[in-house]
Amino acid sequence: MKVIKEWNVKVKLVRTKRGAILHMIELRPGHFFLEQNPLKDSKYGVAYRRIKQSFPEFYLFWEIKDNKYTGRVLAGAFLEKDEIDEFVTLLAKTEDFKKFEHILEEIEEVEEEE
Repeated sequence: MKVIKEWNVKVKLVRTKRGAILHMIELRPGHFFLEQNPLKDSKYGVAYRRIKQSFPEFYLFWEIKDNKYTGRVLAGAFLEKDEIDEFVTLLAKTEDFKKFEHILEEIEEVEEEE
């Protein structure tokens, strides 16, 4: 393989003002992917909470660039073949999460610990 582009990525564990502890993948200051908050009673919060109950190694991140949601999502899981089969089957069977509202919260400033 030939490297075309390279990023220095930082993975951080952050605590929101509401106390949720989330993963953040920082590409550069002001551009990062923030893990979906599973405590939020929104469409994606409820769906993420349910998915994490069965698949704790699944992650869903929202792209934030210049303090705004871009609408892009990074999703992935560290699963074995049998688990991914079960995961795909589960996703295909239900859409009840769509009844929840899609809520975008205000983006919090990132504070570095000293």
